[in-house]
Amino acid sequence: KNIYNMQTWVLSFDDDVDHPYGDEDEAALEAEVNGNWTPQEKALHEARLKAKAKRRVRKSSSRSESLSESLSGELADGDSYSPKGKGPVPNDRKSRTGKGRGLPKKGGAGGKGVWGAAGMVYEVEEPDVKDPNYDEVGDTVYATVVPELDERELEKTVNPIVQEYFEHGDTKEVQMLLKELNLGHHKYEFSSLAVSLSLEGKASHRELTSRLLRDLVGKVLSESDMARAFDKILKELPDLMLDTPEAPQMLGQFIARAIADHALPMAFLDRYKGKVDCDHARAALDRAAVLLSMKREMVRLDNVWGVGGGLRPVKHLVKEMNFLLKEYLVSGEVKEAERCLRDLEVPHFHHELVYEAVVMVLESKGDTAVKMMCKLLQAFWKIGLITVDQMNRGFQRVYDELPEINLDVPHAHSIMESFTDLCYQESVITKQLRDSCPSRGRKRFVSEGDGGLIKN
Repeated sequence: KNIYNMQTWVLSFDDDVDHPYGDEDEAALEAEVNGNWTPQEKALHEARLKAKAKRRVRKSSSRSESLSESLSGELADGDSYSPKGKGPVPNDRKSRTGKGRGLPKKGGAGGKGVWGAAGMVYEVEEPDVKDPNYDEVGDTVYATVVPELDERELEKTVNPIVQEYFEHGDTKEVQMLLKELNLGHHKYEFSSLAVSLSLEGKASHRELTSRLLRDLVGKVLSESDMARAFDKILKELPDLMLDTPEAPQMLGQFIARAIADHALPMAFLDRYKGKVDCDHARAALDRAAVLLSMKREMVRLDNVWGVGGGLRPVKHLVKEMNFLLKEYLVSGEVKEAERCLRDLEVPHFHHELVYEAVVMVLESKGDTAVKMMCKLLQAFWKIGLITVDQMNRGFQRVYDELPEINLDVPHAHSIMESFTDLCYQESVITKQLRDSCPSRGRKRFVSEGDGGLIKN
């Protein structure tokens, strides 16, 4: 019965709980039962004793750790760590747990952002052959690579550049932008896109495009690139005529201007002799040949697109407006005068036309010029070609210069008054502008003795 109870108690014994009996009781119990134990019971008893010894070692080690932690806490808060009792020394690298010799980690060579131990010499690292940036010749060179533009990206990139150029007219800026792009073998298409866009624009846009092609040759494009561009435009001419019916004539003028500016080789037209099947392309080439034969003595066909746009000198614009008015006085065609004025493309300079028209009226003889100029100004006023501001500015310029004009035209004041009255009746000028017309420059009196009366 005792043996059975002993076995049951040993099997139910928990290793984590100390034995309920003391050492003397265990020795007596062992002496009592030892003579009756089987080998299995003895082995079980020995295992229990080993487990008990391990628990004692574990408990003693935990007590020593807790004691060291309490000691370190006291040193951190106490006065014995610092010589003067002011807490730990700043930037001290000694251990707070009391372990180790208090030396810096790795002798000062470890940690992030350190140079290493004193006296350490670094060897030159040999390049790795398996490195993708490995260069057998020498050092690896890094360069910025711009991908080549395809046809769709080229059109999306070039169109804004050309449209912006039509506004500022600076060819150097276009050269700089093109050098930053990798046009590749599609470089010649820039010229064809620029010419196609200018065909849909104004005469001033075509003039700017001709200048651009002239300045790009030799810097960004070559003559062969320019020839390829015009070859492409000649093939696409039937499609261009859907939006611009005058495309063959305009393209012929482009070709003639490019040859005169040395942007195209002189043998460009000779390559197409007897080899053109398209009637529209033949018309363009014939137009270019005619222009070159007429202007052979001129170095450049500067006036092939007319005298238009604000880029022309003021003297040329004044000369063209004078010629327009003189031609109108001879022919009397208002539509032709309107077309010529629109081709000049200087709406901000229309006050010059009003000024020149009024001066011609003052210098003319008879009433024919007065009526015709009044009719012309009335037509331009009704269609909105000349605005109120431009009309008032032109008349005001004549008012300011009337004393000087009176030196050459003695009856300038009376002619001016009658012309302003007629323009007001035809609703060309306002009442305020008519009333501001100056009268005679000075009063002419009768001879002395008649009371200072004004001579009628």
